[in-house]
Amino acid sequence: MTVSIESLDHEGRGITHVDGKVIFIEGALPGEEVTYSVYKKKPSYEMATLKEVTRSSFMRVAPKCPHFGVCGGCSLQHLEESGQVAVKQRVLEDDLWHIGKVRAQSILQAIHGEAWGYRQRARISVKDMSQKKGKVLVGFHEKRSSFVVDMHRCEVLPPHISALIEPLGRLIGQLSIRERLPQIEIALGQDVNVLVLRILEPLTAADEDLLKVFADQHNIQFWTQTKGPDTVQPFYPLDAPPLNYTLPEFGITMPFRPTEFTQVNPVINRLLVRRAMALLDPQPGERIADLFCGLGNFTLPIARRGASVVGVEGSAALVARAVSNAEYNGLAHRVEFRQADLFQATPESLAALGQFDKMLIDPPRDGAVEVIKAMEGKGPKRIVYVSCNPSTLARDAALLVNVQGYALKAAGVANMFPHTAHVESIALFEKE
Repeated sequence: MTVSIESLDHEGRGITHVDGKVIFIEGALPGEEVTYSVYKKKPSYEMATLKEVTRSSFMRVAPKCPHFGVCGGCSLQHLEESGQVAVKQRVLEDDLWHIGKVRAQSILQAIHGEAWGYRQRARISVKDMSQKKGKVLVGFHEKRSSFVVDMHRCEVLPPHISALIEPLGRLIGQLSIRERLPQIEIALGQDVNVLVLRILEPLTAADEDLLKVFADQHNIQFWTQTKGPDTVQPFYPLDAPPLNYTLPEFGITMPFRPTEFTQVNPVINRLLVRRAMALLDPQPGERIADLFCGLGNFTLPIARRGASVVGVEGSAALVARAVSNAEYNGLAHRVEFRQADLFQATPESLAALGQFDKMLIDPPRDGAVEVIKAMEGKGPKRIVYVSCNPSTLARDAALLVNVQGYALKAAGVANMFPHTAHVESIALFEKE
């Protein structure tokens, strides 16, 4: 059957309707006519893969990566880059209306940048396939599978890291624990490239020698992780520069450990921080809250603008890092950090933080619904909401507008993850 594609869903799949049932077709683009093959049937919908494009979209391009379609890392390489941004903006607007029943008074110009080689953080899998393929596979999982892609390169990783995929496979193939090393975490900083090896057995002396030679040859630093994040420690070289990223516009350097959360795309993060500061407009003498503050990505730029900031974060380790970062940047006198589970926020716990002139909220995918409920009409005059999930932003926007008395002044997307369906966005709310 040939069908016409109406739109894209949140995962970048084409949407069509057949006999009242929704069909999600991987690889299809809006405006195209395609045939498809169903791999999952449910009473109200079906999941399918693309078989043939009989009428192509003008936005369709040839994917750059040879592993696209097999690798589960990217889902939109077949869509021209400006088209990806437009689709994400549409997803945001549709969610705000269909879920939240709200519309932004103005649409912010989309934030976007280089679409290739942007990814500074990644977690890749390792699989010993010596018996079947004669090598160790290093890469991302296949789409809808736990199998590891037989990768040669990755176009969204920086070229010097992409070039390590096959050499890493050869290195791990020489280790005594090659069957007990399931994962490598990549964390790149301004001055150092860190690879964290998840090891389930101790390294032998011969293993250590091989890792040291590889690190010297490829200018990287190895860390090891034996159990949880608390067990991450540097292995070699021990005199490497510390991991950090910078926000030059605000004169800020942010040290971090390789397993601590930072944005994968430092260029877009800088632009997003700039946009957030423009919308929030911190002023000397103001008291501002930064909720879900992490290691201080927005807190410290707010403080640099002269405001007093209270950063709130649930993780004790991140609070300690944020305190350290404020001291490192000479901003400790303007910043206070508190540990609190904002997913359990109450009117009493929110009131205990004191009164604020403005607020920035940057929650995980689950959103900030309990924080917003706890405001009880006493929220600050302006809120900037940074979101990594447009559906929870839409839900929270409905509460802010219809219950807490705010107007949704503006909203827009930031293409933090090019070639994926991930939608990062930012919204401005003000009291009417």
